[in-house]
Amino acid sequence: MESWDGDDVRARIREMAAQDPGRERFGADTHRYELTPALPEAEIRAFEESHGVYLPMEYRSFVAEVGNGPAGPCHGLMPLTVARPEAGEEWAMDDEWEEDRLPGRLAEPFPLTEPLPGRIGEPTDALTRGTLMLAEVGCGSFIRLVLHGPRVGEVWQIDPDWGGFVPASPSFRTWYTDWLEGP
Repeated sequence: MESWDGDDVRARIREMAAQDPGRERFGADTHRYELTPALPEAEIRAFEESHGVYLPMEYRSFVAEVGNGPAGPCHGLMPLTVARPEAGEEWAMDDEWEEDRLPGRLAEPFPLTEPLPGRIGEPTDALTRGTLMLAEVGCGSFIRLVLHGPRVGEVWQIDPDWGGFVPASPSFRTWYTDWLEGP
């Protein structure tokens, strides 16, 4: 099943917000349990064409049927097509978001076929090509969606200082649904 029930997702997010009025849950102070409108098909298609990619269907259908962030895991989902309204506040996630949108970067092959655990002692730029940054975990760690190769559709976490670059979830749907169903 690739489609999302946007009404159900939005209702669950409203429940989560009501249960966390002080925004104590990790990342809630950033995403505030808010969803921006879903993207029109033409805008998603234009993004794919301009970057030479096909977005994995679970993610693509989410931004088309539910919303273009930010309510979501970690510090929230990054928007697909336009920078966060708060961009420019010197957040690492904004730089990462902009880097993803450099010409040809998303269309490159994802270089890993196996996890790379542990400290990464080199710049991570070459490792993250062919992936789309979904969220910031914090302290230079990011959640990324694999766009190409045998791992397409998987969600990976990159933590260059401690955890390496490893799978975080088998799919976008699982990753996001786990957050919706969490405490």
